Amino acid sequence: QVQLVESGGGLVQPGGSLRLACAASGRISSIYIMGWYRHAPGKQRELVAVISNFGTTGYGDSVKGRFTISRDNAENTVYLQMNSLTPEDTAFYYCNLKIGALDYWGRGALVTVSS
Repeated sequence: QVQLVESGGGLVQPGGSLRLACAASGRISSIYIMGWYRHAPGKQRELVAVISNFGTTGYGDSVKGRFTISRDNAENTVYLQMNSLTPEDTAFYYCNLKIGALDYWGRGALVTVSS
């Protein structure tokens, strides 16, 4: 079993920044992909960013240039630095870990961008 625990969500004003973290624990192999997805009310779930254990990254079009994903392999932790936030970034952000064909999800962290 794998457990994912997100932290760092909250309320921020437009133009501000937040940093999310996701710590993974349990039976984790050395090769896996971690990432973030988000789900806003009335919208479909959206890819935010992913990173492989080799450091290869990918981003959703709506966050490119504003968000940065990173990871600490020794701590099995992934981070999402979010800058220049807008109200359109308001959503639940879910941590995801993929090991082969298996998908694991965190419980989500709410990010609210509002003045």
